[in-house]
Amino acid sequence: MQQTYFTPLLSLPPPLGFVDDTEFYLPEKEPVIHVRAAARLGESDLGVNRRRLEQIRFALKDLDI
Repeated sequence: MQQTYFTPLLSLPPPLGFVDDTEFYLPEKEPVIHVRAAARLGESDLGVNRRRLEQIRFALKDLDI
């Protein structure tokens, strides 16, 4: 049986402290990590989620993940 791993994460980005939802999905048989990030309120987070995900991507790359 194939397992998949799904990890939700809540973020409170400064300075406004609005809650953002970030999800990581790691299929067991695939060498990828699927990521979804969204602001809970409003239509724009002014690029905060994109910058956070880029930081995470670079950190994982530095760890050879």
